[in-house]
Amino acid sequence: QVDLVESGGGLVQAGGSLALSCVASRRTFRNYGMGWFRQAPGKERELVAAISRGGNTYYAGSVKGRFTISRDNAKNTVFLQMNSLKPEDTAVYFCAAADRNGLGYNRLEYDFWGQGTQVTVSL
Repeated sequence: QVDLVESGGGLVQAGGSLALSCVASRRTFRNYGMGWFRQAPGKERELVAAISRGGNTYYAGSVKGRFTISRDNAKNTVFLQMNSLKPEDTAVYFCAAADRNGLGYNRLEYDFWGQGTQVTVSL
């Protein structure tokens, strides 16, 4: 079992930035691939960014060049730096962990989920 706790969400104006953090409970955090997903009202949960055990990364096309995913294995933490935010980035953002090698592109590949943190981008 891996408990994940997100933080850093909030309200920001378009063009602004937010930094999300997700702390994992397990000291074996380094063995997990990690992902950030988001879910807007009435929409399916979608992958925003992922990072493998080895530090390889993936970004959805809608956030590429604006968001950066990173991890600090010593602190059991994965980060999502979000810049140039747009109103369409408004959603609940979830951190997820996958007990696998490589990148996880599908929500079904992830084993553990955080409770989510709200990000709201206003005009």
